[in-house]
Amino acid sequence: MSATSTESAVFSPRLRALSAGMVALSTLVAFEYLAVATAMPVVGRELDGYHLYGLAFSGGLAAGVIATVAGGRWSDAKGPRAPLWTGVAAFMGGLLIAGTAPTMEVFLAGRFIQGLGGGLFNVALYVLVAQVYPAQAHPRVFSLLAAAWVLPSVVGPAITGIVAEQLSWRWVFLGVPVLAAPAALVLWRGLPRGTAPPAAGTDGNRDFVPALVWGAVAALGAALLQYGSGTSWPGSSLAIVGLVLLALALPRLLPPGTLRAARGLPAVVALRGLAAGAFFATEVFVPLTLMSERGLSPAQAGIALTGGALAWSLGSWIQGRGSFGRATVLRVGTALIAAGIAVTALAVFDSVPVLAAFAGWVLAGLGVGLVYPTLSVLVLELSAPGEEGRNSASLGIGESVFSIVAVAATGAIFAGFGGTPAVYLACFALLVVMAGTGAAVAGRFDHAR
Repeated sequence: MSATSTESAVFSPRLRALSAGMVALSTLVAFEYLAVATAMPVVGRELDGYHLYGLAFSGGLAAGVIATVAGGRWSDAKGPRAPLWTGVAAFMGGLLIAGTAPTMEVFLAGRFIQGLGGGLFNVALYVLVAQVYPAQAHPRVFSLLAAAWVLPSVVGPAITGIVAEQLSWRWVFLGVPVLAAPAALVLWRGLPRGTAPPAAGTDGNRDFVPALVWGAVAALGAALLQYGSGTSWPGSSLAIVGLVLLALALPRLLPPGTLRAARGLPAVVALRGLAAGAFFATEVFVPLTLMSERGLSPAQAGIALTGGALAWSLGSWIQGRGSFGRATVLRVGTALIAAGIAVTALAVFDSVPVLAAFAGWVLAGLGVGLVYPTLSVLVLELSAPGEEGRNSASLGIGESVFSIVAVAATGAIFAGFGGTPAVYLACFALLVVMAGTGAAVAGRFDHAR
C-alpha cells in the first residue's frame, strides 16, 4: 500500500473521527505531562508541599506502571473500549482533584489517579489500533500519535508558565478536562459500534491478579530507585532495594528473554527500553549542561529541546512513509540517537560552538522519531490474536523502567562526583553506550508473523 493510500485509509470517512479523536486526546495528555514540570514549583510553594515534591512525579509514574499492566490484560480479555473510557475518566478526574486540591496530599492523590488513567488510556489505544485499522496503516497511525507530542513540546511550557503566573496554577489542571470533553466526544463518535471480541481460547484474566501484584512491585521499585538515586545513605539504600524489586518483577512482566534481547518480541521490547532510556536520560542533562557550562538562559536552553521535538516529528513522518525496511530504520534510528548524544556532549568544551549541542539534539530527536513508531508497529505485528494488550503493556513497562534506571544511574554519578565537565562527559558516555547497544540488537526482531 502506497503512502498516499495509507493516509487515505487513516482519514477515510469511516476512520476520520476516530483518528482525530485519538490525536486530540493524545495531544492533551502530552500537554499535561509536559506542563506538570513547569507548574510544580508554584504548586509546591502554594500548597506548602516541597517535602513531598518528588512524589508528584514518582506517584504518577508508579500508578502508570500498575495501570499499564492492568489495561493490557483487561483489553485482551474484554476488548479496549472499557479500559479506554475508564482511563479517560480517571485521567480527567485526577486533573479535577489536583486542580481543586486544598493540600499537597490531596494533590498527590489526584496525580496518582491521573497516572492510572493515562496508563489505561495509552495501552487501550494500542489494542484499538490493532483491531480497527488495517495493518498497512499502522505506521501512519503511530506517526500521528507521535506528532501529537510536538505542539505541546513547543508551546506547552510557555503556556503553562503564563497561566500559572497570570491566572493560577490550578487552571493548568482544570483547563485540560474542559478541552478533553469535546475531544472525547469526537473519539466516541468515531469508535466502531463494536470491537473485535477476544480471540478464541484467549483467557485474558488467567494471570490478571499475579500480573497486577508484580506490576505494583515494579512500581514500588521504580519509585524507590528514583527517590533514592543521587542521595546519600539512607536514600541510597532505598535505591538498592528498588533495584532488587525491579529485578524480581521485570522477568514476570516482560516477554521471556527481554533482558538479553532475545530474537523476536523480546528484542523489540528491549530496544524500546534502550532507546527511551538513552534519549530521556540525556534530555535531563541537555538544559543543565547548556546553562551551567555554557551560560545559556533557561529559555535559550529550551530551544534545544524544541528542536529535538520537531525532529522527532520529522522522523515519525519519514518512517510512516514506509520507504525503508524496518531493520534499516531501527539501525539508523538508534545510531542517530547515539551520535546525537555524543555530539551534544561536546557542549562541555568551551572551544566547541554551542550550536553543536543544538545540532546533536536534533539528530537524537530524528533518531527516536524513526525508532518509536516502528517498534509500536512491530509489537502489534508480533502479537498473537488476543495478546496485543499484554504485549503493548510490556512495551510501555520496558520503556518506563529502562528510562528510570538510566536517569537514576546518571543522576547518582552526577550527585556523587559533582557537576564537572568530566562528570558530564561520563554521564553522556554511559548513555551513548546504551543507545549503541540498541543499534547492535536492532535487527533481532522476528518479522515472520
